[in-house]
Amino acid sequence: MSAATATAEPLLVALEKWRPRTNPWLIAAVVAMAAFMEVLDTSIANVALPHIAGSLGASEDESTWVLTAYLVSNAVVLPMGGWAASVIGRKRFFMLCIVIFTASSFLCGIATTLPLLLLFRVLQGAGGGGLQPMAQAIMADSFEPSKRGLAFSLYGLVAVLAPSIGPTLGGWITDNYSWHWIFYINIPVGLAALVLTERLVEDPPWSNPDRRNLFRLDYVGVGLLAISMGALQITLDKGEEKDWFGSHFIVGFAVTFVISFVALLIWEWYTKNPVMDLKLYKNSNFAICSFLMLLTGGLLNATTVLLPQFLQGQLGYTATLAGLALSGGGISLIFLFPLSGQLVTRFPARNLIAMGFAIFSIAYYVTAIKLNLGLSFASSSWVRVAQVVALPFIFISVTTAAYFGLPREKSNQVAGLINFVRNIGGSILISLTNAMVVERSQFHQDQLLKWVVPTSPNYQNQIRALTSSFSAGAAGPGNAGTLAQGTIYNQLIRQSQTLAYIDVFYLLCAACILMIPLSFLLKKNNPRTGGTGEIAIH
Repeated sequence: MSAATATAEPLLVALEKWRPRTNPWLIAAVVAMAAFMEVLDTSIANVALPHIAGSLGASEDESTWVLTAYLVSNAVVLPMGGWAASVIGRKRFFMLCIVIFTASSFLCGIATTLPLLLLFRVLQGAGGGGLQPMAQAIMADSFEPSKRGLAFSLYGLVAVLAPSIGPTLGGWITDNYSWHWIFYINIPVGLAALVLTERLVEDPPWSNPDRRNLFRLDYVGVGLLAISMGALQITLDKGEEKDWFGSHFIVGFAVTFVISFVALLIWEWYTKNPVMDLKLYKNSNFAICSFLMLLTGGLLNATTVLLPQFLQGQLGYTATLAGLALSGGGISLIFLFPLSGQLVTRFPARNLIAMGFAIFSIAYYVTAIKLNLGLSFASSSWVRVAQVVALPFIFISVTTAAYFGLPREKSNQVAGLINFVRNIGGSILISLTNAMVVERSQFHQDQLLKWVVPTSPNYQNQIRALTSSFSAGAAGPGNAGTLAQGTIYNQLIRQSQTLAYIDVFYLLCAACILMIPLSFLLKKNNPRTGGTGEIAIH
């Protein structure tokens, strides 16, 4: 054995045994608080868009750019966390993100025009884009591998619970105060997170920040990433409104996305210092985890949008009441995440992931057969609980399994890519499921109209009954016939839309069934060690 090898081995052992001086659970709580603030802001502005549009003299269509500007900026910065941490250190970068996010939140609150608000939302998205992956990477290095599952249960609770309560909280704040306060509430949280991070968080010894890396940024990669994500988000955001590929506008942005994304993949694979380390995908375990997380993020975000839409659009719920119907699911997550965190330390991750997708498929099947125009508040609450029961088991297990077989110095890149695909999955599935609701509604409307014809005895009986009822009321005989026809047509529209939602949940059920065998392609880890060992990725 050479002298260099003899010297290096104790150093490697020391690095492996490094632990932060502060209790890792305190560190996890601090970084989770900052991440919660950021994830909450991805959904809290949704219900405030009409108020923002009216206040700033913009149309509701223009106000949707408040969401798009944030998501695009957020998506571009997410994979850049590894590079930024290599320049100034992970702790400093995390604190810088908190400062940018908090300051831009204040600027969003005082914005007096839509262009200014969009500019500040871009800044806010840039600051927020570094919080999620850095929080996850800090947790991964603060805990020994066998306890990562428990730590990720806290992070998972943040990532899943925040989007669930965002619309309810945003609606309540907007109704009782003003839309400005959905941004102002970030300020005290951001200041507290900044102070606590400075006091409690520390960089691991292998982080080795180097200021010279500032000039090694993959500018071409960042540019292609910004173009591709911007084009994708515009395509998804405006596709249904512009009739998808029937519009030259959408076709142009779709083609731009495909070309820039393919160019991004090629460039990132061959460039020396890529902003996205795509060679991590040579590890099949990480590649499968990325796909599973993309779908998981999509399911979480899509169902968080679909169920409130159904309750408000078909059952006439207010925004607050629809949010309350989802609150049961959020409360259940508080108890389920610690439980799943314990289970991931006892059972192989792939077993829990397969079980989770099996539960998902059952939940969406139950949702499909339960949805109807007579759905009660209690039933809708239980439906939401069923939809989220599987989330902790999948989220924590996939996040934990993503690190299997990868060296610890890759933690920043792993966290950035996993969070990136989760956010992109949310954008894709929200747009696709909403488009499917519209298209299937039209299909079912055409089918139901075949039965609403003068020759149908049932139709004639309904018309006579309604006409008689309206004639005896305030409408009078002159308007009774028109009101009867309008009532039947409105019932047909509601029924066709309900059937469309049912179709979507059947489709989600089928997608989850397909993920069960895919889960078993993951490596079978030993839960006692937290992984399968660390191997180099070339």
